[in-house]
Amino acid sequence: MAAVDAKGLVLVAEDERAIADLERLYLTDAGFGVHVERDGDAALAAVERLRPVAIVLDVGLPGRDGLDVCRTLRARGDWTPVVFVTARDDEIDRLLGLELGGDDYLTKPFSPRELVARVRGLLRRAALPATGAPIVLGAVELDPARRTVVAAGRAVELTATEFDLLAKLMSAPGRVFTREQLLSSVWGQADYGGGRTVDVHVAQVRAKLGDASPIRTSRGVGYAAVAE
Repeated sequence: MAAVDAKGLVLVAEDERAIADLERLYLTDAGFGVHVERDGDAALAAVERLRPVAIVLDVGLPGRDGLDVCRTLRARGDWTPVVFVTARDDEIDRLLGLELGGDDYLTKPFSPRELVARVRGLLRRAALPATGAPIVLGAVELDPARRTVVAAGRAVELTATEFDLLAKLMSAPGRVFTREQLLSSVWGQADYGGGRTVDVHVAQVRAKLGDASPIRTSRGVGYAAVAE
């Protein structure tokens, strides 16, 4: 395992040695410590043992696959940012990974520089200094400083990307954001697999907030957060 520096440790769960070595090389050059595991059970154990700052997770791991690894982590209340990497290019697989709590998704073959950029982007957003007071819309309170969300008096666990999406919408109550605007500001991407990515994350946030959700759909345009 590479020495861990100030940027933290990234867990790479990848059974193809050449790809794992390439990911390790580029992440290490970017200043991250890197630990590699080659199957799902070992990856889960490593998360518990090492507490990485992010996980680069291959979907097609032997034994317990990457989707089940992510499902298990989220069920345990572990919200470490997850970037899925997979050879599958079917939209169903991509959306399922996001529905299970993944924060981002890359399809092989991909640029290792793009992988580093995605990991950096996730961690940079999570580490941004808080600005402003907590935001309250209806029964939902979002605290940027503590990165917490309470809906109808109930604490709600969101992934890093889900939190950023909700914060973006709640920061401008009533304003309708297009899917393209949300992709750019939340994911930092000019084009990221189409609007379905945004739709899936919005659906996940709504499901977690339940009846308290302030998110409304502007048909044919995008989404807004509205105080009832």
